[in-house]
Amino acid sequence: MTVKRIEILSDAEIDLYEGRAFYDQQSRNIGDYFSDSLLSDIASLVIYAGIHTKKFGCHRMLAKRFPYAIYYAFNEDVVSVVAVLPMRRSPLWTGTQMLGRG
Repeated sequence: MTVKRIEILSDAEIDLYEGRAFYDQQSRNIGDYFSDSLLSDIASLVIYAGIHTKKFGCHRMLAKRFPYAIYYAFNEDVVSVVAVLPMRRSPLWTGTQMLGRG
């Protein structure tokens, strides 16, 4: 199947914003690098959507450069990014975050 569109849902946009803010506090320009890296990973779903295992009812792709997971739904030709969550949190926290999103 060919992906024609990738949409980042509002909760995932908030996740990206919070991740960027976290890395901005760590060091100058790291937040920009975080955003660019995660958006590049999300863009790669045009090619790789649907090949990832499912967790919490969504496909889960691990980010390449940061310890984050990108959770997405794949229907027909549209990929919907549901969440972008840090992997260093407990699985219980992640499950709670995913409730109602997928």
